[in-house]
Amino acid sequence: MSMMGEFSFFLGMQVKQSKEGIFVCQTKYCNDILKKFEMEACKAATTPMSTNCYLDGDEAGPQVDQTKYKGLIGSLLYLMTSRPDIMFVVCLYARFQSCPKESHLKATKRILKYLKGTTSMGLWYPSHSLIHLVGYSDFAGCKLDRKSTSGIFHLLGSSLISSHSKNQACVALSTTEAEYIAARSCCTQILWFKQQLEDFGLKINKFPLLCDNTSAIIQTKNLVQHSRTRHIVIRHHFIRDHINNGDCQIKFVSTESQLADIFTKPLSKDKFYSLRNELGIIDMHALS
Repeated sequence: MSMMGEFSFFLGMQVKQSKEGIFVCQTKYCNDILKKFEMEACKAATTPMSTNCYLDGDEAGPQVDQTKYKGLIGSLLYLMTSRPDIMFVVCLYARFQSCPKESHLKATKRILKYLKGTTSMGLWYPSHSLIHLVGYSDFAGCKLDRKSTSGIFHLLGSSLISSHSKNQACVALSTTEAEYIAARSCCTQILWFKQQLEDFGLKINKFPLLCDNTSAIIQTKNLVQHSRTRHIVIRHHFIRDHINNGDCQIKFVSTESQLADIFTKPLSKDKFYSLRNELGIIDMHALS
């Protein structure tokens, strides 16, 4: 490594720094993907996934080039670094890499159509943001293997610092269990962030963890083992200890204010745009 002035470009990541904050995007990389897969002249889509799109294995459908499909998914996975708004759909379509069908490729190309109209978008980290840590957790069902999808992300002030959308390791027997598992995963990550902040001299106690399932919230505070919750693996119960120790506090958030929805399900245009703005994903030209 050598000193070459202010950091502005590295491995496809473009960084724009100012007194107001830092903007991170992958505009050039995004344009390269569109060119590579011959989608430069495509018509732009408003969202990366239609609300009535329900993909399955499509065993009877025509097969497509597996190498091409894997290359497309791999390119989009790296783009998620600055574009978490496509995380849910990319992770969903990545499940079909072993045997991709024409229907899967067609659905994946819609992501490219969405990127066509949003190449200059990226993550905005304002310099005046207050230092407080908050986590959001949510879940959604999956018809493919019946394993729920956990959507989790963390905000430091108003800046997105972590997010993921992935299948849970086990099949939940109730919505309470699925939400409880998602909250546990969110808690493990937020504890790590808390330790990192303490290394920088910032101590935060009782950080909020927001969840929209009241039954899961009650479960984290109830130390009595009931027959209906006996099947939940013991490792998921460690969130109770950290709540009792004052490390975090789980709070209820209404479904309308649940920002993690963007990581668990397809949304309408207005809802998608609203959550995208809340996560600090903005257009580069808006900073001018």
